[in-house]
Amino acid sequence: MNIIGITGSSGAGKSTVCDILQEEYQVKVINADKIAKELSKRGTSYLDEIIEKFGKDIVDENGELKRKKLAEIIYNNFEKRKLLNLCTFKYIKKEIKSKINRTKKENVTIIIDAPLLFECGLDEFCNLVVGVISQKDIQIERIVARDNIDYESAEKRIGAQEGNSFFKEKCDFIIENNKIIAIHIAIIRIIYRFVWNISEITFIK
Repeated sequence: MNIIGITGSSGAGKSTVCDILQEEYQVKVINADKIAKELSKRGTSYLDEIIEKFGKDIVDENGELKRKKLAEIIYNNFEKRKLLNLCTFKYIKKEIKSKINRTKKENVTIIIDAPLLFECGLDEFCNLVVGVISQKDIQIERIVARDNIDYESAEKRIGAQEGNSFFKEKCDFIIENNKIIAIHIAIIRIIYRFVWNISEITFIK
C-alpha cells in the first residue's frame, strides 16, 4: 500500500492539493484536522483531557468545545500550544493508524493530510512526504478569507507554525502553491515519480 503524507502550514493549500488528488486519482484522504474535530466531541476521552488541562470554561453550556477560544489561547501562548499538542498527537496517531489498517484490503493509495505530520510522528506511516508551501502574504489572505478572522490573528497563526525552510528540509518533495496551474503540474510529477519508483526527487515551482 502506498501512503503519501501531505503537510504544510496553515493557508499553504494542503487541502487544495488533497482535493485534486482525490478527484483526479481516486485516492483515499485521511484528514488529521477532521479527525481531531471528531475526537473532540462531547463525551470523548480527548475532550475530557482538554477540559482537564484548560479548564471547564473551554466548553460551552452544551459541553461542546469552544474551538475559537482554544485557538486564541494556543496561538498566543507557546506553552499552552505545546500542552495541547502533547494531548492531541496520541489520539490522532492512534486513530489514523486504525484507519490505515482498515483500508489495507482496499488496495488504494492513502493520503494523510496533516499540518503537524512530523510533530505527530505520522511520517512513520508514509512512503513519501510532500510539503506544500506558499508566500506568507498569500497564506494570510487565504486564512482571513477561510476562517473569517482579522489580518493580525492570521499572521499570529503563521508565526506560531513552522516556516517554509522546515518543510524544504524535512519533506521528500515540495509544491510551491502560489499559482493553481503549478499545483496540477507538481501533482502529476509526484504521482509519476512515486508510482514508477523514480528515486530522484527535485524541487519545482
